[in-house]
Amino acid sequence: MRVNEWQGDTVSEQAQAWAQIRASLRESAGVRLFDQWLKPIELVEADPDEDDIVRLALPSAFLANWVRSHYADRLQFEFRRLLPHVRDVKLETRPPSRMPVMMAAEPVADAGLEASPVIRESVPAMAPAAAAPVAVAEPGERPLLDPRLTFDRFVVDQSNRVSFNAARLLAEPGIPRFSPLFIHSTTGQGKTHLMHAIGHAFRAAVPHAVVICMSAERFMFDFVAAMRARDTFSFKTRLRSADLLLIDDLQFIAGKDATQEEFFHTINEIVGAGKRLVIAADRPPQALDGVEPRIISRLGAGLVADIKAPDLALRRAILERKAAELPGTVMPPEVLDMIAARVHTSVREVEGALNRVAAYAQLTGEAIDLDFARQTLGDVFRGAERRVTIEEIQKLVSQHFELKPLDLVSARRSRAVARPRQIAMYLSKRLTTRSLPEIGRKFGGRDHSTVIHAVRKIEELRDTDRDIDGAVRVLMRELEA
Repeated sequence: MRVNEWQGDTVSEQAQAWAQIRASLRESAGVRLFDQWLKPIELVEADPDEDDIVRLALPSAFLANWVRSHYADRLQFEFRRLLPHVRDVKLETRPPSRMPVMMAAEPVADAGLEASPVIRESVPAMAPAAAAPVAVAEPGERPLLDPRLTFDRFVVDQSNRVSFNAARLLAEPGIPRFSPLFIHSTTGQGKTHLMHAIGHAFRAAVPHAVVICMSAERFMFDFVAAMRARDTFSFKTRLRSADLLLIDDLQFIAGKDATQEEFFHTINEIVGAGKRLVIAADRPPQALDGVEPRIISRLGAGLVADIKAPDLALRRAILERKAAELPGTVMPPEVLDMIAARVHTSVREVEGALNRVAAYAQLTGEAIDLDFARQTLGDVFRGAERRVTIEEIQKLVSQHFELKPLDLVSARRSRAVARPRQIAMYLSKRLTTRSLPEIGRKFGGRDHSTVIHAVRKIEELRDTDRDIDGAVRVLMRELEA
């Protein structure tokens, strides 16, 4: 029976499908991983005019970003498998108190009656900070790390060999040869994979070690919560007890003075105690605008290793490895060659293109060949040809208005800085695929409502101010060239 043939007018197709998908995710991911990362996902009530779009909501940007990075392709595949008309699955961030959600349908069985799906009404509630997804492992306990992200699943070549070898060395038992290890690259190149791989390997070598894995955003959130609760001692004790501390996306603490003060003392304690510290960011330490010089100096004193964009040979090798892991899918070599040649922005997008072809083939029943892959990946190929980044926008806008890039992420509110900052936010919304919260974080950790205000303000000024409209047009031409 197809999903859209199920009985029960009060239960939507999407809710029925989501019930099945949740059960499948719980079984495949395991209870701990599911409860910490996937259980908070809620199905937003479908818009009748957009029944081909599934909207899933999470209570924080941190959770949404993690699910988007690790499960976006899986969620899209599962929904399209059950509901072939679904065009897209969107992951959103919505506070629990404002989240119009539909709980996953759960079967209710009675004696002699066929199980029928019902919907529970969601009661908004703020989850306690302790339930947040921070990978902490006490002695004798397994850390919350993605089981797929191990060293043996990481494809190595010249672009990432230094980072890979450094990660392997740091995971070995005994006195660490260096600490901290700072890994940097643009998004989607494998930084997070190596961090989780270090955690897996170190715990395998030292079973009783304490491992903590968190994002810089999570560090900031927990520290602020501890200050408000007047219990920073517990926060400090928990982090400094780690034998291995993994911090991802360090760039997000830019401009956060109190957080940076605590972060500096934390890394001093970890490194000074001879423990292991791994930091990842989207740029090298010296390029972290808005981060205190003493932190940059401390990070630079360890080993700094970069991951470059994958070349053609690496992209092809990754595709071959991933294609071999797809059950029941025959992926012709010429299709892998085409994807490797046409999608070159990041490893994540290369893998995403492969998964998309496999999913469409399974959903349509068609054989995979070059024509099928071209048709399936047409928009992906077009998007890969030229993609503007927020960093490019910030650099060009600061040059145009004779400012420093740091000014755009600073707290300065003078018109000479505020207006270019609004223009940069406007262009980021127009020319990138980043979400409003992501854009806000790139501009000194500002709220998404600030980005919305900036976009609306520039739209209004373009109708009334020739200088603003002219500047925007010039900048857009240069960025799209």
